[in-house]
Amino acid sequence: MTIEMPYQSLPVDQSDVRYVHGPDSAPQLGVPAGETVAFEWRDSEVYPGTFRKFWVHVPAQYDPAEPASLMVFQDGWWYLDPAGEVRGAIVLDNLVHRGDIPVTIGVFVDPGVFPDAEKPKNRNNEYDAFDDRYVTFLLTEIIPQVAERYTIARSPEQWGICGGSSGGNCAFTAAWLRPDKFRRVIGYLSSFAQMPGGNPYPDLVSRVPRKPLRIFMQGGHRDLRWNEPQWNWLAENLRVAAALAEAGYDFRLVLGDGGHNPNHGGVLLPDALRWLWRPDED
Repeated sequence: MTIEMPYQSLPVDQSDVRYVHGPDSAPQLGVPAGETVAFEWRDSEVYPGTFRKFWVHVPAQYDPAEPASLMVFQDGWWYLDPAGEVRGAIVLDNLVHRGDIPVTIGVFVDPGVFPDAEKPKNRNNEYDAFDDRYVTFLLTEIIPQVAERYTIARSPEQWGICGGSSGGNCAFTAAWLRPDKFRRVIGYLSSFAQMPGGNPYPDLVSRVPRKPLRIFMQGGHRDLRWNEPQWNWLAENLRVAAALAEAGYDFRLVLGDGGHNPNHGGVLLPDALRWLWRPDED
């Protein structure tokens, strides 16, 4: 099918661009709102001493007799905030109501902080690391609390994970290391360039047998250090995308205008979710 796009001239001065949210990112008449429940977590064994909040959003169509799909979002409140750039719960409600995606419970997890510490944030330690600590944390500490309260599908084909910037390579790493649990991935402006020890994925994707992942990537053509030879965020995302293409992965790359612009990823969430859950025969 061919889709015609309206012509739009490119700005000569490469000004920053702000994308307009589509209708799926706003409450719609006749679409019932799901329920969002807030939690706190202070007893982490994977990240001792940290505190964090997380939220669970359950669409109105959820039926305990029917296992629901699961979508985990890093930087939880930023992705959940109904007045923010992503508006995750609103998007889930609209897409589930229309049948574009299965009934999906959203889990929005904030990065950990060390209360009262001089440098309280633990985000980069959790998100940028190339190891299984974070996915283990999700699987052994956060998701079990969700599964105690709601009926979650067991199939990894029904589990997805999403994040942006450092949360983007965090989502990729979680699925890469545990494809037996997560098989659908969204990475916005992923910070592969700042992973300790460098970006491992172009090499790994090219030499490791293909994993059963479906991956949606978004990048900015003037992302951080886009025209510099080192720590180039755009280049590292393109290297990962090229490796995925050459290895035959089911993936999609969408490039946006402007720099490190999280607004673009937020606007794309409805389409990203639809693409992730499209029928296999498509």
